[in-house]
Amino acid sequence: MAEIVAALGDARSIIDVGAGTGSYEPPDRTVLAVEPSAEMVRQRPAGASPAVRALAEALPVRDRAADAALAVLTVHHWTDWRGGLAELRRIAPRQVVLAYDTRLHTEFWFVREYVPEIADLELGRPSAPDIAAELGAESVLPLPLPWDFTDGVFPAYWRRPAAYLDPRVRRACSALAQTDPAAVERGVRRLREDLDSGRWHEQHRDLLALDQWDAGFRLIVARE
Repeated sequence: MAEIVAALGDARSIIDVGAGTGSYEPPDRTVLAVEPSAEMVRQRPAGASPAVRALAEALPVRDRAADAALAVLTVHHWTDWRGGLAELRRIAPRQVVLAYDTRLHTEFWFVREYVPEIADLELGRPSAPDIAAELGAESVLPLPLPWDFTDGVFPAYWRRPAAYLDPRVRRACSALAQTDPAAVERGVRRLREDLDSGRWHEQHRDLLALDQWDAGFRLIVARE
């Protein structure tokens, strides 16, 4: 969050596109949230910024409506990601996008060793370098994941493998929720066996010594 706020700079008005429940909206700015899912809008906490239901590809605001457009881990869900990025450029002179390098996601041990089918899904999504090039980004900042990261993004549990045995954790990860359930169950079963035998810890002892790890998350900033 600190890096996102720093990237927003002196922007006082922000349109958060694909806002979800508003986890990354700075409380000291004027924010309009745009989110297509009624379920997500309902989950926004009391006192959250006002939200409208709309798609990134057709934002219901005028040109240059805000100082900055914010998009946090959402571009890979858009039907037309290039069209959505064009909309970000239309509505604000500064664009701040948190995305990830899909190639690095495919190298994550859970994908490589347990559910390789996830790689096909990830490689079909727009990657952080593609997004940065499309926006003509002025900066791309790597954001390594702390070992105890509290946001349940897919690789968040890179040093806490037992978390992936929890169905609630898996449902919260789009990469797992959108992959063949049979493949996920097979992989989870194999992971459980490797945790019980100690094989996982033996093979990944190098990870256990790290406080943070680069899963490919990138903070992209562009200005016009």
